[in-house]
Amino acid sequence: MVETYYVGSYWLARHESAEACARRTEHFFHRLGHCDPAWTRWYETADSFEEARKLHFTPNAASFQKLFARKENHFGDRFSYGLWTGDNIQETSTVDGRCGSSSLRLPSSCVLNPHAEGPVGERVLTAPVMTEVLRAMALAWDPEWGVVTSHQYEELLSDKVIPAGTSVSWVVYFSRLRGTVPPLPAPVRIEPVEDKGTLVILTPERFTASNSGHVTLAARVHEMLNRAGLLRPLQPWLAR
Repeated sequence: MVETYYVGSYWLARHESAEACARRTEHFFHRLGHCDPAWTRWYETADSFEEARKLHFTPNAASFQKLFARKENHFGDRFSYGLWTGDNIQETSTVDGRCGSSSLRLPSSCVLNPHAEGPVGERVLTAPVMTEVLRAMALAWDPEWGVVTSHQYEELLSDKVIPAGTSVSWVVYFSRLRGTVPPLPAPVRIEPVEDKGTLVILTPERFTASNSGHVTLAARVHEMLNRAGLLRPLQPWLAR
C-alpha cells in the first residue's frame, strides 16, 4: 500500500482582507515553486482532467484577488482557494486553503497534498523538500502550528479526529507564541524559522507508519513536547 502524505499549517481568529490574503498566497506559491519545479505551473479545477488542464492559473496576488471575489470562494470574512498541478490524473499535487477569517472555532489553513507516486513523488517526498514546504508555509502564513504527516500514520494514532496542534509526526512547526522547543533526542533536528517559530524534523529519511522505530520515536518526542506545553489545540491568534 502506498503511504500518502500532506503538509498542513493552521491558525485561528486572524481577520485579514482579501488583499492581504492574496499577498500571503502569492508569497507561499512563490516559495513553493523554489521547493521543486513541479510546483511552478498551476491550474484551477474543473469537471474533468482535460478541462482543468485548460484552466491555467498564474499564482500572483492579482489573480488571487479575482479568485477571492467569486461567490464560491468568499464566505463571510473567509476566503478560499484550491489549485492543482500534474502531468496526468494519477500523479498530481493539490493546494487548498482558507484564510482571512476571525472565527474562533474554524481554523484557517494551507494544505499541500504532494504527488504520491511517480518520479515527482520520489523526488519531493524527502525530509529536505517537505521541511522546506512547511518552512514556506510558516514564512508566508505565519501559522500557529503545522505538520508533515501521512494519512496512514494519523489512522494509526487514533480513530478519532485529532485537533490541530496536538500531534507529532515527520516534521512539525511551532509558532514562537506556543513556547520554546526543548532539546530532543537524536536523530531529531530542530531548526529556527527566522523570528517566527521552530521546525522539528523527526527523521532524515521518509517517516512511515509501518516503521516501528519511527512510531516509537514519535511517541517519545510527543511526550517531551507535551510536557513542555507545546501540544495543545489552536488558540485565538494573538495580535502582534
